[in-house]
Amino acid sequence: MDDPFVYINGNFVPASQAHIAIYDAGLVIGATIAEMTRTFRHQPFRLEEHIARLFRSSRYTRIPLPGTREELIRISLELLDRNFKELESRQELGLIHFATPGPFVGYVGSAGVAVRSEPTFCIHTFPLRFSSFRHYFEQGAHVVTPSIRHIPPQCVDSKIKHRSRMHQWLADQEVRQVDPKGITLWLDLNGNVTETSGSNFVIVRNGAVVAPPFRNTLPGISLLTVQELCSKLRIPFEQTDFQVYDVMNASEAMLTSTPYCLAPVTRINGARIGTGEEVGGPVFRRLALAWSELVGLNILDQCLAGE
Repeated sequence: MDDPFVYINGNFVPASQAHIAIYDAGLVIGATIAEMTRTFRHQPFRLEEHIARLFRSSRYTRIPLPGTREELIRISLELLDRNFKELESRQELGLIHFATPGPFVGYVGSAGVAVRSEPTFCIHTFPLRFSSFRHYFEQGAHVVTPSIRHIPPQCVDSKIKHRSRMHQWLADQEVRQVDPKGITLWLDLNGNVTETSGSNFVIVRNGAVVAPPFRNTLPGISLLTVQELCSKLRIPFEQTDFQVYDVMNASEAMLTSTPYCLAPVTRINGARIGTGEEVGGPVFRRLALAWSELVGLNILDQCLAGE
């Protein structure tokens, strides 16, 4: 897909013609709300929930969105349809929505340039490269807790899906000095485990799936799917504070995120999690099988065999 279509500020245009002003607030001060949805067999998974969360973020941040939820869903489906025409049937897309306040008033005023004053809104797609996640399923994901802590919800509410992430960049650089493939696992100011830079994090303790509370983590759509699958499989699901000690003593740990759905975690700060006999324990495998049945394809095979 050399030049896919992008929907930006009310128009479908080739990606090569989609531009954002250098003084857009999304660039100047990092004021951007966003969502990512993925497809299974060319159909978006839980698009309605992602759009609903985008509208909640919009209301809280005062960054307006164009149109209604129904209109954005319709536009999203049209964009997917346009871009899937150039892909093979086995390929899948990530679907991104983002919005910014538009041109940053301070910069525009000082420059004295007449520019559009409306918010910036964009929907675009990209092919999912499952090979990027293959090592999660071959060796297991490794998480590392950096010295930089998770932003407290008193500063930025964790329920907002946003891109103001300089702290993430700094922490990721620190983590990769320890493990080039390491994933940043945030601790809050009290030492409680929260989430990673791009996924929710859960452990298995005494047969139950345990997730951090939504007080300081994003209510992930994929985590919601895990919770629903746990109910279906009669696996207890809990939300409570826990620390690195609990992760190191857990029988299993997992990441849950839109691109790869569910991935086993085998190490934290270099220490092995669980027995170490295999990648992915029994609870992970039950959940992965149930997720595969839900979407009509084997999510593990897709990541293991994907390009």
